[in-house]
Amino acid sequence: MSATAVHSLWTKAGEVTTAAPGDRFTAPTIEYAQLAPVLIVVGAAVLGILVEAFVPRRARYTTQVFLTVVAIAAAFAAVIGLAADGYAAKNAHIAAMGAIAVDGPALFLQGTILLVSVVSVFTFAERRLDPASHGNRVDSFAAQAGAVPGSDGEKAAVKAGFTTTEVFPLALFSVAGMLVFPAANDLLTLFVALEVFSLPLYLLCAVARRKRLMSQEAAVKYFLLGAFSSAFLLFGIALLYGYAGTVSYAGIGDVVDGSVQQIDPALASTMGNDALLLIGGAMILMGLLFKVGAVPFHMWTPDVYQGAPTPVTGFMAAATKVAAFGALLRLLYVVLPGLTWDLRPVMWGVAIVTMLGGAIVAITQTDIKRLLAYSSIAHAGFILAGVIAASPEGISSVLFYLAVYSFVTVGAFAVVTLVRDAGGEATHLSKWAGLGRRSPLTAAVFAVFLLSFAGIPLTSGFSGKFAVFKAAADGGASGLVVVGVISSAIAAFFYIRVIVLMFFSEPQADGPTVAVPSPLTMTTIAVGVAVTLVLGLAPQYFLDLASQAGVFVR
Repeated sequence: MSATAVHSLWTKAGEVTTAAPGDRFTAPTIEYAQLAPVLIVVGAAVLGILVEAFVPRRARYTTQVFLTVVAIAAAFAAVIGLAADGYAAKNAHIAAMGAIAVDGPALFLQGTILLVSVVSVFTFAERRLDPASHGNRVDSFAAQAGAVPGSDGEKAAVKAGFTTTEVFPLALFSVAGMLVFPAANDLLTLFVALEVFSLPLYLLCAVARRKRLMSQEAAVKYFLLGAFSSAFLLFGIALLYGYAGTVSYAGIGDVVDGSVQQIDPALASTMGNDALLLIGGAMILMGLLFKVGAVPFHMWTPDVYQGAPTPVTGFMAAATKVAAFGALLRLLYVVLPGLTWDLRPVMWGVAIVTMLGGAIVAITQTDIKRLLAYSSIAHAGFILAGVIAASPEGISSVLFYLAVYSFVTVGAFAVVTLVRDAGGEATHLSKWAGLGRRSPLTAAVFAVFLLSFAGIPLTSGFSGKFAVFKAAADGGASGLVVVGVISSAIAAFFYIRVIVLMFFSEPQADGPTVAVPSPLTMTTIAVGVAVTLVLGLAPQYFLDLASQAGVFVR
């Protein structure tokens, strides 16, 4: 790819002013209005902690749900306001002393994360699926997270009607980190954002009401493997700093393409050392590929998706992918555009094994949550095909696919919460046999989501896959498109198999029941179906929106 083509993918922003030589210290200039979406969510998360401390227990649930939904809605309104003021295009800007980029991709991804988060919070707040316990309605989360599973303390907490309403501020902190992650404009901000959204997720994975030991096992696995990936990322940041003498994206990019003028004397011996660049870039990529669940960094995905409370699984599967792919795009297009050809073979290999590995292993799964986990791994491979395209169409296709995939994923996991037996959620596939006869509407809605995952025409999944495959083909990655189509055909087999199981198998006499949810979960599922159909039948407006948001500021 020519340098001109690469540089068309980002725009230059004004230089950050530096202190005058005689000044000892210059107060930082922070553009609070441009950081409003993040500040609103962080402020609400802090308020949520105060609610836990000072509001009576019986009023906490209502207060936390109201606070969380209002905060996310206000943050989304702030994103729309910034886009209307031109920050997605002509006024794209580097804010907070060079730490945060306010541009089209950042605002598009932040808007997607916030919309997905608000429908995910509705599933967090659902309290009608389990039968009432000791006269109290219960949700998906442990009565008292600190109690030992099966202990007298836990039984007393259940009997007293306790609920873990701390999940709402934890979710808000996670959302705040996700908002910063794709907008980070230097490597330290990227690392801090990664930890801010990962640590609450480790906790949320551990607080399932049912199957608590499995839930805690999932959280430990996620934490340990997440710590390894963070270590790789941090070591990569150190190596890139040694290479470029700066952690700023634009500064590293200037050293990569040879346009830097001034060399730091302290780093003269290492600046421009290509070994540091290649190893450091590869380590940062490993950290990000872990978060998107790409092979071979995917091993945490099935266990964590299966063990975590299902509302958390849906939130994590959708929002984390959006944030991580946003950060990956910015890294490849702004920091390392000069490495496009060096990284291309590696990214090709990762995309191919991710698509094929996710699709093939999913065939053998007998648990619906593990099946959706391997499905998400295959989708990570499809999205990587758009990332590899290295063109404006590649960026816009990835943005569109992320928006499409996230809503379908949250909707699918919301349906999983409805199918229940005496032990809670009935996730074994054999339990879903004949579901279409027991509850035709639930089975039909889940079938719509599965058809979208499979990329069947007239669903949003088809529009998304068509966009990324077209971008990959136009970018010279036709081989990836062939592998992607084969993987899609393999994946279609296990999606269709579940549909056949639901509609053409005899229901078991002791089969599960379908719980009637509150309007909260109904809204989540309805939004998922609406997005699936609207973006499948009339995707052009949203494709144009993603295209307009496809230029990074530098």
